[in-house]
Amino acid sequence: MSLCTIARRLCLSKPSSGRRLSVVWGHLYSTEVASEKVVDLADRIAALPPEEIKQIAPALLFRLNREPPQVISGQGFSFGAQGGSGAGAGKAEEKKAEKTVFDVKLEKFDAAAKIKIIKEIRTFTDLGLKEAKELVEKAPVILKQSLTKEEAEAIIGKIKAAGGVAVME
Repeated sequence: MSLCTIARRLCLSKPSSGRRLSVVWGHLYSTEVASEKVVDLADRIAALPPEEIKQIAPALLFRLNREPPQVISGQGFSFGAQGGSGAGAGKAEEKKAEKTVFDVKLEKFDAAAKIKIIKEIRTFTDLGLKEAKELVEKAPVILKQSLTKEEAEAIIGKIKAAGGVAVME
């Protein structure tokens, strides 16, 4: 039986086994044995209800006169202290709704305007004549990626003026 299995069983056993649990975890994750005070403190923390465990980090930061870590955001999720799950979900929805990067897609074009569209595509891409022609013939196709909203709208306007139909994605 592995040490992890033993530790899991100790976690699920009766509350008096906290002492044994601390010893097992100490052997699993540490190269040196923790002092008796630290082991006792860990046992007392493990016995606390989850609501009080969440209060430990802010209380320690305040007691040690340390600044709380800054909240890091990414992809609409906030990794840090939050007021509650409802507040975090609301923020995630707001950020998801605010799209900042867009792609321009050529949907279709008039056959008579094909040459104008090829020339227009060459103005905002680094494609040669042959590559631009092949790109236009593959419609619907993404013409340019990772643009701001203003850039995408400008390109769509140029394509529309040339006789094509482009959309922002």
